[in-house]
Amino acid sequence: MSSALKAIEADRETVLALAQELDDSVWTKASGCPGWSARDVLSHMACSFWLAVDPSRLPDPGGLPAERAADLYVESRRNLTHEQIVADYESVSSKGLAMLAALQDQDVQDVTVPLGDVGTYPAAAIANAFAFEHFVHIRYDLLAPGGPLSGEAPSDDLRLAPTLDWIEAALPQQNADLLARMGNAVEINLDGSHGVRGRTLRIGDSGPAAVAARVSSDPEAFVQWVTQRGTWEALGVQAEGDRSTLEIVRQFRVF
Repeated sequence: MSSALKAIEADRETVLALAQELDDSVWTKASGCPGWSARDVLSHMACSFWLAVDPSRLPDPGGLPAERAADLYVESRRNLTHEQIVADYESVSSKGLAMLAALQDQDVQDVTVPLGDVGTYPAAAIANAFAFEHFVHIRYDLLAPGGPLSGEAPSDDLRLAPTLDWIEAALPQQNADLLARMGNAVEINLDGSHGVRGRTLRIGDSGPAAVAARVSSDPEAFVQWVTQRGTWEALGVQAEGDRSTLEIVRQFRVF
């Protein structure tokens, strides 16, 4: 089993444990996603699996951008009870894991999957998207302080590595306009600690142009600020170099 599948499986167990312990009064409270309750976030996570397993189970998005389509899917399921949403997530996530595992076993090295404005990715990397989604929604949208639920979720290398893999692949595609304005490169140094491997990302011009700015961040803090769920100042991010480049880097956003 790939590291991404192991991460999804582990975070799926976290979701189900949280879901079984809490009642409707908590799950209807606002989450870290503006406009969505905690139960809406869980419903959205189930919808992501349905998109992979059987998109016909969801409304036709009619060409909407991915995030607007996500709103449509969540809205269509607000008549479900808390118990139904949990049961649906548990069932479809199991099917989704089986589908992703089967995909890993196939020879898909040259197969790419277009995901609209989310980007185009190798088929074997799609599991990273689900690992990323679970990592972010659990820790920043469901659990306090961003969300209404109490509890903790590990942020170890098992879960962070595929999350960072997704960000590294998605960031250039989802921020093409910002990178065009930047016109140079930034080096992002992620310091490994607490069992998490460090890595360095070079984002932007891949040619001979010099790196115009450098940013140093804890890996989990990086996930927070690159999903626009925290500021550099609050997360202790260090930055140096060209000011205009850094102002653009602050605006990077991955989904």
